[in-house]
Parts: sequence; structure tokens; C-alpha cells
Amino acid sequence: MSKKLKVDENLCTGCATCASLCPECFEIGADFKSHVKKDACDECDLNEVVDSCPMGAISYE
Repeated sequence: MSKKLKVDENLCTGCATCASLCPECFEIGADFKSHVKKDACDECDLNEVVDSCPMGAISYE
């Protein structure tokens, strides 16, 4: 079973760091929070994206 990305909406400030690093997997929604579009990517290192979130809002479950 593969890992699933999760954004904690209580921690997310909508800074868009994740969406700028990997727009294929993340987007900023109408609620100004990050949302996962897909859990796997050939274009980026998702571990780097998770580690780059300044609020620690992105994790794997």
C-alpha cells in the first residue's frame, strides 16, 4: 500500500510553498488552504515538499 499525502487544514496558512514546488500534486483551494491533487509524482521529490512546509502541515498517513 502506498503512502497517502495529507494536509492538516488547521495548520495550513495557504502560503503555497507546496503548490509552487509541485503544482502537479498540490493546489490552493477556494478556502485558501492547500489541497492534495495526487499522492505520487515523477516531477518532484515529495519528501522535500513535505519538509519544506513552514507550518509542518503536510504529512503522510
